Amino acid sequence: MTKNKLAIIGGSGLYDVEEFEIREFLEIHTSWGKPSDKILKTEYNNKEVYFLPRHGKGHYISPSNINFRANIDALKQLGVTDIVSISAVGSLKEELPPGKFVIVDQFIDRTFARNKTFFDDEIVAHVSMAHPTSIGLMNACEDAIKKEKIEYQRGGTYIVMEGPQFSTLAESNLYRSWKADVIGMTNMPEAKLAREAEIRYASVSMVTDYDCWHPDHENVDVHQVVKVLLGNAAKAKNMIKNLIDHFENHIDPKDPTNNCLDVAIITAPEKRTEKTKEKLKFVAGRVLNK
Repeated sequence: MTKNKLAIIGGSGLYDVEEFEIREFLEIHTSWGKPSDKILKTEYNNKEVYFLPRHGKGHYISPSNINFRANIDALKQLGVTDIVSISAVGSLKEELPPGKFVIVDQFIDRTFARNKTFFDDEIVAHVSMAHPTSIGLMNACEDAIKKEKIEYQRGGTYIVMEGPQFSTLAESNLYRSWKADVIGMTNMPEAKLAREAEIRYASVSMVTDYDCWHPDHENVDVHQVVKVLLGNAAKAKNMIKNLIDHFENHIDPKDPTNNCLDVAIITAPEKRTEKTKEKLKFVAGRVLNK
């Protein structure tokens, strides 16, 4: 029986969870290069947990330069089955003010300068992204947020822009016309790669600003964002501790992520070279080595 292991990927403002007293930092090597930083392995209430700062400690990796493939492969190597992404975002709706959390369930990927698949050489796979987040993990996040009495919205569409610049006013209004809820720079291709690696994924977005569409908040600047981030990060750390305690109670054994590669790989077996199978051994070894 698979042992469920949770990893947290921390975004802007969340580079560590200092309250974790058991601390081992792991340097993982992957076929795709180095992850964003060393991965913290910890134990909380007798549960093994991993934490990875997406931008590196000190925030030195731009969104376009994050090695998403290495991050996901490294977590897969460690046996991670569930990822919860914590991200800072701008709001595209009046009812989502700074400080509110959104449990995202859909994405619109507007990025264009990133490697978005593990299956780009010799072996081709097409995973379904119709429902990109795990309902069970979303339920676990909702319970954890409720325990902290954090204002939140269940469900929402996250526009993923390339960055690192913030939106123009025209872009912001376009995304609002699409009925999107929040905008950020990092959940794609992260969510796609997690699906390819058969890791259940959920995203909790922490609103820091109103992007630039709001007449009373026309300019977004880093100082303003950081001020809200500090308050959000404290709330997020408490949410994470609640999540660790109860996430396994919500896991659905029939989650479509669990075995999605069974129906995704289209390349004929005789065309799958040993070199590429070795490269994909952690991500897709379950199906390639049958």
